[in-house]
Amino acid sequence: MLMQMDVGKPVPAHVIVLGNEKGGSGKSTTAMHVAVALMQAGQRVATIDLDSRQKSFTHYMDNRRAWAARAGVRLELSRHFCVAHGVGLRLDAIEAQEFSAFAEALSAVENSHDFIVIDTPAGDSYLMRLAHSMADTLITPLNDSFVDFDVLGIVDATTFEVTGPSHYAEMVREARRQRRLVDGGLTDWVVVRNRLSTLGSRNKRLVGEGVEGLAQRLGFRAADGFAERVIYREFFPRGLTALDDINEDALGLRLSVSHASARDEVKRLIDVLKLPIDARGKSRAAARAEWIAASGKPLDTHGLLAD
Repeated sequence: MLMQMDVGKPVPAHVIVLGNEKGGSGKSTTAMHVAVALMQAGQRVATIDLDSRQKSFTHYMDNRRAWAARAGVRLELSRHFCVAHGVGLRLDAIEAQEFSAFAEALSAVENSHDFIVIDTPAGDSYLMRLAHSMADTLITPLNDSFVDFDVLGIVDATTFEVTGPSHYAEMVREARRQRRLVDGGLTDWVVVRNRLSTLGSRNKRLVGEGVEGLAQRLGFRAADGFAERVIYREFFPRGLTALDDINEDALGLRLSVSHASARDEVKRLIDVLKLPIDARGKSRAAARAEWIAASGKPLDTHGLLAD
């Protein structure tokens, strides 16, 4: 279930950060699905891409905007920013540039939007650490293998038991500590296992046990994310998500059981995240759905033309 906030209470935007030092874990795909789910729930959403080199999140959003125009369909679109990396010879000057650009993007939306979804680059960087220290909800997508688990914990080669936290986990722990010192805020950390096999396996079980064991030590929640499905890759060129409810001609893809399964996966993840959806957003979503339904029907002129 989604948490409720007091209606009418002025609060800054809830910051959701997608973070993992390892690339290819599904951060941008997860970020887009979370953003669209929130917009469909009537929330005002801004999105920020901190990976100005790859720009996966930005390209995903650009593809969505272009496909909506080309196919003539209504798709939810966020107010999007891409924060450029700083340039120069001095590290302090570079970080000052990045801080200024990031702060400018945040200040433009933090009091006018309900949520800000931030996608971070792979690797350890100033912008990545800064975003983690500001997260209200931190989502760490993790491919279901010990290669990817290595960013969270160190595993004994014989017993597969977790012997301690790894580099990324230590960074997150420090970012959460800094957050508490600055404003007393708490970060809800959710580790999401992506590319799950639909079949049971020894690796799947062992990784799952490792994640659950480390969750208790580091204070994060574990959740199942997206299975290994080709359809997630097919969504990207059109900027689509599993949540988009449009006809096959406009979708540009053949609807399948995989599409329905992907939609169920996304909905389950959104429920697990327990994001603070407010009542005003739900009212906006209901009004939008009613308008869309009415816009597809002919105008009722019976009362106007009657004698």
